[in-house]
Amino acid sequence: MAENIIDELAWRGALNQLTDEDGLRELVSEKSVGIYVGTDPTGNSLHVGHLIPFMMLKRFQLMGHHPVILIGGGTGSIGDPSGRNSERVLQSMDQVRANQAKLTAQMEKLFGTENFRIVNNYDWLSKISLLDFLRDYGKLFSVNTMLAKDVVASRLEAGISYTEFTYQILQAVDFLTLFEQEDVQVQLGGADQWGNITAGIDLIHRIKGQDAKAFGLTNPLMLKSDGTKFGKSAGGAIWLDPEQTSPYEFYQFWFNQDDADVEKFLKFFTFLSKEEIDALVVETKEHPERRAAQRRLAQEVTRFVHSQEAVDQAEAISAALFSGDVTALTAEEIEQGFKQFPSTTAPVTSENIVTWLVDTTKIESSRRQAREDIQNGAITINGTKQTSLEFEVDPSAMFDGRFVIVRRGKKKYFLVRVQ
Repeated sequence: MAENIIDELAWRGALNQLTDEDGLRELVSEKSVGIYVGTDPTGNSLHVGHLIPFMMLKRFQLMGHHPVILIGGGTGSIGDPSGRNSERVLQSMDQVRANQAKLTAQMEKLFGTENFRIVNNYDWLSKISLLDFLRDYGKLFSVNTMLAKDVVASRLEAGISYTEFTYQILQAVDFLTLFEQEDVQVQLGGADQWGNITAGIDLIHRIKGQDAKAFGLTNPLMLKSDGTKFGKSAGGAIWLDPEQTSPYEFYQFWFNQDDADVEKFLKFFTFLSKEEIDALVVETKEHPERRAAQRRLAQEVTRFVHSQEAVDQAEAISAALFSGDVTALTAEEIEQGFKQFPSTTAPVTSENIVTWLVDTTKIESSRRQAREDIQNGAITINGTKQTSLEFEVDPSAMFDGRFVIVRRGKKKYFLVRVQ
């Protein structure tokens, strides 16, 4: 790990824009600095795209600085126009508060509770009257400057409401408030937050003087080697909430990254040293079939977001699917690992294998095909090959009576949910 956090972030490819690199380097070498990232509770979970600035914030924490996460109970009620080409649908305050509770729990899991603060901008924004807002803050912002910000300029043709237009002022008030109350001197965010971050620094300088030490930095837009945006899969967003994206699916997302991207992602999303990453890159080039770098990436990020137990579960599911031996899996692991396979339902009563495969589950298209597959050894039930036409399928026999796993051939799995 580099002595200066800025050097560490530069090596990891995590720096995009800095307001004053020399000044920030000097500041972080002199003292433990307060630094914040904001996120609005527009949903009930963060996804892997949100991890990008939070990984940077975690590195500041590990190097002795003081991270603050702002959950926007106030700004979340109106919506950030950044990165959008249309107005957000406003949420009820009850929904905002419910989302806020979920995000708080996720942040505490990532950052712990020591040397770390979570704040809510509703606590101060809700106390500002309209007249105070206009007199104390609106007077300090030039509409011409605000219109020139990318976040606003990109929306002028389609239209932007006054509500979303004022978002950058509210975020600037957040930075000023944290500067005054939490000794936060640095704001960190995605590339699309640059205009909002610089608005906050301008406000601090107007109120506290040009010598006030306030800094901003952004991370680069994360793209994959094929030019597509990082963070999506065929099934949609990869969520940090295990109820929305299971730990097994989360692990597989990282394990399936392309060789061309894995070095970049190891640098950005893990805390491995340069030497460890270099060794993994060399091994991947010499033995790409081993997928050693991808496996380590999946292990490290899954452990960070979930737990070592989640890593162990994901790898147990992967091994079972590869070998076909599902007997050691738990019902919970079956639920996680078999979502991508065709599924059907069956009653809990025992039934002859041919009838069960054809009439009850419709896994086989005909009795003739079912008999042929059974006698050829192509059918396994719950990990055991069945070659007898007289075999009785007992849906309650394994996995807490919740599932039956059928494999036809080497790779064709079916999940049968027992009703």
